[in-house]
Amino acid sequence: MFNGSSNVEVLILSSNFLRHVPKHLPPALYKLHLKNNKLEKIPPGAFSELSSLRELYLQNNYLTDEGLDNETFWKLSSLEYLDLSSNNLSRVPAGLPRSLVLLHLEKNAIRSVDANVLTPIRSLEYLLLHSNQLREQGIHPLAFQGLKRLHTVHLYNNALERVPSGLPRRVRTLMILHNQITGIGREDFATTYFLEELNLSYNRITSPQVHRDAFRKLRLLRSLDLSGNRLHTLPPGLPRNVHVLKVKRNELAALARGALAGMAQLRELYLTSNRLRSRALGPRAWVDLAHLQLLDIAGNQLTEIPEGLPESLEYLYLQNNKISAVPANAFDSTPNLKGIFLRFNKLAVGSVVDSAFRRLKHLQVLDIEGNLEFGDISKDRGRLGKEKEEEEEEEEEEEETR
Repeated sequence: MFNGSSNVEVLILSSNFLRHVPKHLPPALYKLHLKNNKLEKIPPGAFSELSSLRELYLQNNYLTDEGLDNETFWKLSSLEYLDLSSNNLSRVPAGLPRSLVLLHLEKNAIRSVDANVLTPIRSLEYLLLHSNQLREQGIHPLAFQGLKRLHTVHLYNNALERVPSGLPRRVRTLMILHNQITGIGREDFATTYFLEELNLSYNRITSPQVHRDAFRKLRLLRSLDLSGNRLHTLPPGLPRNVHVLKVKRNELAALARGALAGMAQLRELYLTSNRLRSRALGPRAWVDLAHLQLLDIAGNQLTEIPEGLPESLEYLYLQNNKISAVPANAFDSTPNLKGIFLRFNKLAVGSVVDSAFRRLKHLQVLDIEGNLEFGDISKDRGRLGKEKEEEEEEEEEEEETR
């Protein structure tokens, strides 16, 4: 089929209803697309002459464990990118090239990661195993041993009941959202010193099941997402150097005293869609958050603007609460605010004191849409100022005409 095409470097055979890998593929290929076909197996030696191949796309086929043997990819000594996603695999294939940098295995039916299938791939940096059927016992404790370059691991949308043991020591981004994890043990992250981004959202984590020392080794962590769990209180011992903390859609009714103590590096805090009430947020709740720029407390049960907010705050989201008034001193502690979002509360015309916004020289957006007597008055402050200037100019022109 490909006689006389020995110099072809890129071959795209996607979406052609292929049931078999074509024979005698051009040996100079460095990129081969076979996605969106009907391949169920790859015969022995199909890729044996492709020593220059760097990228192989096999996603959206019907490949099974039986359709791949230990030598299917072994001769691909230059392969760096392999996409086997959206097939019918139940385990990570053996005999993968040691040169791989990025491995797509998502959207299969993978239930196990054996001890020695990944460990020879010392160059691996990205491992995508999300949307499979992995349980904690299906991942061998030594499955990631020795993978010193592996920095990004996606395990979301599986059936993990707990954080897998033996995580890569140098992992920087770990996505374990949408699983069935109920707690975080003391040693779960004891060896992942380099972790920078950890997403544990939409699991079944409860406050009593988070060990107070669970995050003690995560000194480089910058982003932690605990949204969509069953937390009644913020877990103790949160990493102090984190920049972004998301605890949306939990069952928080209060912020315990000292819950955010020592988190001076925090830039963004998301507490959206919980059960927080004004009386449960004391003025000292934010006292240590000297660098906080964004605070989202939308979708709670607040009846007042929170007190004692950090001076550094630039964006404040308070929509979908029960706030009924904006007093004159509401924003005295936050002169750097650029955006205030108060839509869908219980504000009335007389309940908002005009002077509350006078000190806010940087304010650009004030959103009060959807309140009882305001209607849609969401305006860009900059545009309002421009309109006012135009009105003044028109008045001056009229006076000159007279």
